[in-house]
Amino acid sequence: MCTHTYFNVRKFLLIFYFLFFTLLLTCLSSCKMQQKVENTDTGAPMVLQGPAWAAAWQQKAGEYRALCHQAYNLARLRLDHLLPNTSPKPFAIITDIDETVLDNSPYQVHQSLKGAEYSDSSWMEWTNRIECDTVPGALSFLRYAKDKGVSIFYITNRLEKERAATLTDLQRYGFPDAIDNHLTMKTTTSGKEIRRKLVSEEYDILLFVGDNLSDFSAVFDKKPMEERNLQVRNNAKMFGNKFIVLPNSMYGDWDGAIYNYQYNLPPREKEKIIMSSLKKY
Repeated sequence: MCTHTYFNVRKFLLIFYFLFFTLLLTCLSSCKMQQKVENTDTGAPMVLQGPAWAAAWQQKAGEYRALCHQAYNLARLRLDHLLPNTSPKPFAIITDIDETVLDNSPYQVHQSLKGAEYSDSSWMEWTNRIECDTVPGALSFLRYAKDKGVSIFYITNRLEKERAATLTDLQRYGFPDAIDNHLTMKTTTSGKEIRRKLVSEEYDILLFVGDNLSDFSAVFDKKPMEERNLQVRNNAKMFGNKFIVLPNSMYGDWDGAIYNYQYNLPPREKEKIIMSSLKKY
């Protein structure tokens, strides 16, 4: 009986040690694989994942919606104040499209999940889907302006190849003046000054609406960060008066200015420059 017990105990210990070492090896292998994944992760969280975090704010935050409504409520007040003025030219409003009247946050999420930055091909793949939402307050304000006899001109840095999809996206919501001769696409430069002047030759521009400083004046075009901020101070009275700014923390010249518009830099290099520029303690 004692011999039988001895062998049972020995058998139990052998099974126990076998299971223990099997589990240990599995854990070590798993940890090794996890370490390998972490070591091969070359993405830059701020540059590649940051836009998705900003998109989360744009899609989910009541504060984002409040800021948009605030901007368009102010635009309506300014329009009502300016309309009684007389002018030899008909009145018009010039507006940007992306993140000003149409919401492209799903594109930013899509690219971030892929660990990719902006590219013309991926962007056009998105715009051709014709799935943009509207920016809160945009449609009602532009319809209000049109009802008051004000013409709407859309000046965008989308490419000419995107014209048909862009018009379809605007028309399906009923945006006013969503027609060919009121839509100007990007041609040779992202600067919009020449395109704005062409409109101003025939119209008295009451308001400029956009999410990027270059939507308002050439003094902001591709300028260094310090100069952009200086020009904001120099033109402070224009904001909320003739310039109506919409919030956009996902992309724009604001981030390009930090790394001097060197868009071809690797994400890690962009992140390093951004991080080194931030105030900290």
